[in-house]
Amino acid sequence: MTTGSKAKDAAKILIIEDDDLQYEIYEDALSRYQLTRVMKGTEAISLIPGIIPDAVILDHVLADGELGLEFLPELKELQPFAPIIIVSGALEVHQQFQALQGPRRAHYCLPKPVDVHELRRTVETALKECGAAEVIRQFEALERSKRIDAHELLSRSTDRLSRQNKIRDIIAKSEGRPNISALAREFNVARRTIIRDLQELIRRGQVSPAKYPEWENADTEE
Repeated sequence: MTTGSKAKDAAKILIIEDDDLQYEIYEDALSRYQLTRVMKGTEAISLIPGIIPDAVILDHVLADGELGLEFLPELKELQPFAPIIIVSGALEVHQQFQALQGPRRAHYCLPKPVDVHELRRTVETALKECGAAEVIRQFEALERSKRIDAHELLSRSTDRLSRQNKIRDIIAKSEGRPNISALAREFNVARRTIIRDLQELIRRGQVSPAKYPEWENADTEE
């Protein structure tokens, strides 16, 4: 294991790479970060409980015949909030797609020889937009969705109660039975909606069952 010395507040990047020349490129391109290097996936798995990387750079063909993609699920299991960037020249197109799909996916896949400028941009984006930041955005989006759903549900409930009160007033002023079709046209809703409204009004005791004797057996499906 190799560890670079940088400021304590610098982001920590775990690099799983067995090629010394390739790691020198990382050292130069990512000098602003705290870099920790291992040469095998098994070393990374044993190391992770003791460190918390902010991002992981993963090669595919590693020392002792290990393959980086085979460690991707376990890396995501151990560090679900750390974005993973695969950098490899040995992956077929279908392998790249596979690595970028599913719940235990990598976030990026860069080819070798790696473009230093693209590498820097990718790491910066991963640290800023992925990992924990991505999870926070998802939770915020979920909360917004729940608030919208709750608002919509409240709005629908208010509309329904208002319509039912008007239907009750119409029935109270009428001597005959309610005209389902006429009420549906007046309130611009389906007949089954009016039938449900009548059923609820009768259950609540706001309309006499005599006004709509078939209320218990009325079919609300159309």
